[in-house]
Amino acid sequence: MSSRDFVYEKFVSFYNSPSFAVSAPVGFSQREFAFLLFKERVMVRHKGFANPQALRAFIKDKIPSDIYHSCAYYEYPEAEMEKKGWQGADLVFDIDADHIPTKCNKIHDEWTCGNKQCGFSGKGITPESCPICGGEKFETKTWPCDLCLDSAKEETEKLVDMLGNDFGFSESEMHVFFSGHRGYHLHVEEEVVKDLDSMGRKEIVDYVSGIGLSLIERGKKEQSKQNRASQEFTLNDYGWNRRLKNGMRKLILGASKEDLKNIGIKSKAELILRSKEAVLKRCLEENRWDCVKGVSVETWTKLAEHVRDLESAKIDTVVTTDVHRLIRANGTLHGKTGLLKAKVPVSRLRSFDPFKEAVAFKEGEAEIFVSDAPEFRLGGETFGPYKNQKVRLSTAAAVLLICKGRAEVLK
Repeated sequence: MSSRDFVYEKFVSFYNSPSFAVSAPVGFSQREFAFLLFKERVMVRHKGFANPQALRAFIKDKIPSDIYHSCAYYEYPEAEMEKKGWQGADLVFDIDADHIPTKCNKIHDEWTCGNKQCGFSGKGITPESCPICGGEKFETKTWPCDLCLDSAKEETEKLVDMLGNDFGFSESEMHVFFSGHRGYHLHVEEEVVKDLDSMGRKEIVDYVSGIGLSLIERGKKEQSKQNRASQEFTLNDYGWNRRLKNGMRKLILGASKEDLKNIGIKSKAELILRSKEAVLKRCLEENRWDCVKGVSVETWTKLAEHVRDLESAKIDTVVTTDVHRLIRANGTLHGKTGLLKAKVPVSRLRSFDPFKEAVAFKEGEAEIFVSDAPEFRLGGETFGPYKNQKVRLSTAAAVLLICKGRAEVLK
């Protein structure tokens, strides 16, 4: 049995199980569905279904490795794109560890230029273009670890906070999912967002990303070297201003002199820390940013810009602005891990453990040869690290390693 056949059989077993139930999205009959076929490795698109039973029958017949549905609602979901009749779309966010700089991605994530004549490789986040030949196609090798997923969860919590406190969406209107791989999805399916075009969604992207913030208020007089007073640094108590205030408070309370120097505040770091009480009370509470003598508007602005980067939500901006986007279907398996896309109640986001609660294969074992794998948790057990060795593991662990290209099943 080949490794692909082994994983295919496990997917067959899962999708034929009586416990598998299709999680039907809102507006089910208006959605386009798409499937990446397991063996042929081709995408089948422009499928529509009258009801969840018909979708389940199709899945059981085809056994795809990945199942998607459109974020959009269409009059004719099975037609070609220009004839579908777009009727609106959910507001969808994708938070993925691929877009979040973490210490671990320099250890377990690798990329290689897809240009065979180049073949340049490196570790960490995949660049937009090859630094040697300028190519934009890469072969990647990633791994979902606790640190990656905790980082993605933190970004998701920031996004939930912004959508709730700044945009007014309730927890019941925000649907959060573990993606099945290295991140989270957040869907808003309300009528108020349904008709937003790409530019409207871009405005929301800019907001949650902290793009375009004006941190300096200019007075009526023109800026000049003699008239520095025509610039003022000020923060109010709503939206991003409130977010910056809270972030600056956290930073100043916990920062060392070295931390501030690393931000770029070198000569004023000691002065700010020595005046910490005044900064916390007069600057942050009373908005009197000129009370710390010797600290300029430029210094406060630099500090706020750093806090903006900390407080912004790291999302895949392309996903949110695309009004025709396909998104992985809830309750289905991820072809790169064998884990489930699983719904996470907003109230349980912090305590959610994907390596326990998104495990699909709970029975059986398999003997595999592992070429290289770090230590990892899955289904309540800890495995690895492994290097060129034969091991017998749980089905879930074996499927994960094979799907990530780090192991082969033994006959």
